Amino acid sequence: MDYNYTDELKTRLRRIEGQVRGVLRLMEEGKSCKEVVAQLSAVRNASDKAIAQIVAENLQQCIQAEQAAGNYDTGKMVKEAVELLVKSR
Repeated sequence: MDYNYTDELKTRLRRIEGQVRGVLRLMEEGKSCKEVVAQLSAVRNASDKAIAQIVAENLQQCIQAEQAAGNYDTGKMVKEAVELLVKSR
């Protein structure tokens, strides 16, 4: 199954990319550990949100596909999605 990633999600990832470049810039400028870690924490939080969005959108697409095929027992997919979120941490 091919997945459709939204423009919103791609924009979110570009923003994360910019944040990572910002962290590198802080390091190159010799900024304090506190500033670097604070920015890396922001990157991690943004990344966690992107992961959650990807899993949620994927789950929705998979459930719709299964229901279109006549399969309404989607509990296994939900369980797999939750496990994927747990593993990502």
